[in-house]
Amino acid sequence: MKTIISHSSQGTNLFGQKLAASLKGGEIFALIGDLGAGKTVLAKGLAKGLGVKSRVNSPTFNILKLYSVKNHQNIKYFCHVDAYRLNSAPDLEAIGVKDFLEDKQVVTLIEWAEKIKPLLPKGSKIIKIEHLTDNSRKINY
Repeated sequence: MKTIISHSSQGTNLFGQKLAASLKGGEIFALIGDLGAGKTVLAKGLAKGLGVKSRVNSPTFNILKLYSVKNHQNIKYFCHVDAYRLNSAPDLEAIGVKDFLEDKQVVTLIEWAEKIKPLLPKGSKIIKIEHLTDNSRKINY
């Protein structure tokens, strides 16, 4: 597992953008971190790095948002999931998330992934974000 220290939300966003540059399609990111740790900031960076043109925000009330990826040969969609309001993995299965988790043309990022751990496919990439100070975060990936 690697570790980086981000000293600002811009740094966390940039980490997401750099991460996106290496993606081939079908990756699943399981984000774990407290409220305000920077999970959504990282998601916005990942989306930007994939070329998503739409405004990306936390899908807390919708639970799942799907964004078109325009300029990538293999990746057609970015699926952003927020499991904060869910009680269990079957709650997420009920809205059809498995279709996206199994699609090689989709990159999926799940905030609060610890809430739906049994649903995470083998090979999901765990990213833990911890507060260090008001602005600094420790990102383990």
